[in-house]
Order: sequence, then structure tokens, then C-alpha cells
Amino acid sequence: MALTLNGQVPDGATVLVDTNPIIYLLEGSNLAAPFRSLFESIESGRIQALVTPITVAEVVSGPLQAGKEALVERYRRAITQAPGWSIRNIDAGVAVLAARLRLRHGLKLPDAIQLAVALEEGCYALITHDRDFGAVTDVLILGTRSRA
Repeated sequence: MALTLNGQVPDGATVLVDTNPIIYLLEGSNLAAPFRSLFESIESGRIQALVTPITVAEVVSGPLQAGKEALVERYRRAITQAPGWSIRNIDAGVAVLAARLRLRHGLKLPDAIQLAVALEEGCYALITHDRDFGAVTDVLILGTRSRA
């Protein structure tokens, strides 16, 4: 029996959650299925979730485009203020590390920033549905399109 994504994260760990799993969950997509137990563990306090301003911007883009301001605010609060969730701002140290990671792994800048924050914050894993992280070995990458 395969170990679930949630089963690979120990109690008390902090994970950086990339954009797509959050969008899948908030929009009720079937693609959220592999991530649901992780989100339940965040909600219950078993693990902690960290996001970046990049994730916030990407998550609220759909509702903004649709002119749904109330949904923008609901999504923003869900991933920055709900129990178990916090946001890590991007500073100069993260920016320089992101530049290094971008060059090392050939990542797009937003992905390099996500990875840099995960490393700076000592995250146990980066949770994603993005193939671009497939070759990254700096931190455990968990998701349906990663090496996990």
C-alpha cells in the first residue's frame, strides 16, 4: 500500500504549500483528492502550512478576474489567517537565495521564490502539483507531479 502524501509528513512539521493544491481544494476540483488529508492535518493542527505572497496572488487571481471581491477576501483569509496557516513575506535574503536556486535548477522565478522560502523557513516539505520541482533535491517535494 502506498504511503499517502499526508503520511509522509511528521507531526509538528511545517510545509510550504504551493498554489495549485490550494486552488484545487478551494474550487472543489477532483485534483484536490491527493491533498485533502494534508489540508485536514493543517486544519487539525497536526502540521503547519506556510504560503508566500506569490501563492496569495495566484490563488486570488481567478476570483479577481471574475469580479468576485468577497471570494478574494475569503480565499486570502483562508490561506493567511486560518488556524494552521501563515504567510512568509519575501525579503532580500530570500530574493538572493531564489536567484541562486533559479540558476541551479532552471526554475521560473516564482517557483524559485517558493523553494527559497521553504528552505529559509526550514520546511519539512514543499507541497505542489508542479512538475518544475521534479529535479529539486534541496527539500522534500511532495505532490502528484513530483518525484514523490
